[in-house]
Amino acid sequence: MEETISLQDLFKTLKKNLGIILLTTILAITIAGAVSFLFLTPVYENSTQILVNQEQSEASQLTNQNIQTDLQLINTYSVIIKSPAILDQVIEQMNLDMSAEELTQKITVNTAENSQVVNVVVRDEDPAQAVEIANTTAQVFENDVKELMNVDNVSILSPAVLKANPSPVEPNPILNMAIAAVVGLMLGVGIAFLREYLDTSMKTEQDIEDILGVPLLGVISPIKEKAELQPTTSTRRKAAQTNG
Repeated sequence: MEETISLQDLFKTLKKNLGIILLTTILAITIAGAVSFLFLTPVYENSTQILVNQEQSEASQLTNQNIQTDLQLINTYSVIIKSPAILDQVIEQMNLDMSAEELTQKITVNTAENSQVVNVVVRDEDPAQAVEIANTTAQVFENDVKELMNVDNVSILSPAVLKANPSPVEPNPILNMAIAAVVGLMLGVGIAFLREYLDTSMKTEQDIEDILGVPLLGVISPIKEKAELQPTTSTRRKAAQTNG
């Protein structure tokens, strides 16, 4: 029985404060949408793919060994791509107004497990510049890795291409507004229960019985405003004599 009463009180509190809950939720969604659309700068992403593969100059039985060697070198190549030795040349060729450290923050190098393809992913506020950075980085790396590692097993598999209507990857207004809705809902529910906890006033007969623990003996009805008294017959006669 206690669980049923507690559940009833829970829904009663939520129903009583439904306006506050809806207000905080709508306000949170509105703020998140405004910030996403008006204040956050769109960020675009593009990538180029680099293939790591030995030239087949040896006997075919050594092919598997060459592949394993290439896979072991990929981690090294990932570090080299983001090194100042490569990025300084990219900055110089593109006349970028940034340091190698700042350019490093825009570049991500990754590869699938046991794959000989390295993805160079670039994020930038300008979609055209993201494409150019990705392609320039891949070209500089392809040219310099021959001297740095004394190997010739790198080639550009798929260069970055600028799409006709590029879409930003950040911010994601729909996701931000969905998260804001959850946060606003939780905040509204928290405020509702906080108000209920801090409210110690007695509003109904049931509140009196629950808080004081005594039975209710009677209820005083609301007193209406006193009606205006109409003059009596004797009063009218006295008034008439006085006027006469």
